[in-house]
Amino acid sequence: MAKPEKVTAVAEIAEQFKNSTATVVTEYRGLSVGKLTELRRALGAGATYSVAKNTLVKRAAAEAGIEGLDDLFVGPTAITFIQGEPVDAAKAIKTFAKENKALVIKGGYMDGAALSVSEVEKIADLESREVLLAKLAGAMKGNMSKAAGLFSAPAGQVARLAAALQEKKQAEGAAE
Repeated sequence: MAKPEKVTAVAEIAEQFKNSTATVVTEYRGLSVGKLTELRRALGAGATYSVAKNTLVKRAAAEAGIEGLDDLFVGPTAITFIQGEPVDAAKAIKTFAKENKALVIKGGYMDGAALSVSEVEKIADLESREVLLAKLAGAMKGNMSKAAGLFSAPAGQVARLAAALQEKKQAEGAAE
């Protein structure tokens, strides 16, 4: 019979899987507690870095309906559960892994599919949501300025034409 502590741990991990927009699975063999704390700080508030027994994580993943990750749960494994935008957390993990060779990215899970190491790194290479929104806003503002210029051009041409006609009439009236 399962021990109540293990049942509770499986339920908590399954809940984390369900509430996450993405997860990244890593191997942390050789990292000190201080380095793991440094990684947790680098991840920020939108992500949690959890170390758990592989058997419990496998059961929790199955309970949460997560498939395709069982091969990753071998050796000392930790999971980053990401709530919200996955780009920033993936960047933090990739940067930390470059600086600390003991951290190895094994894969991940997002949008109902398992991710390979290269896919996790591609996510890390994307620009953050805020940067993309700022670029979009800048592009839209530029296009709106062009549109405003195009819409005001005919009115300006009509005004110049009217002024030219008025000058012509005045010149003809003065010549007579």
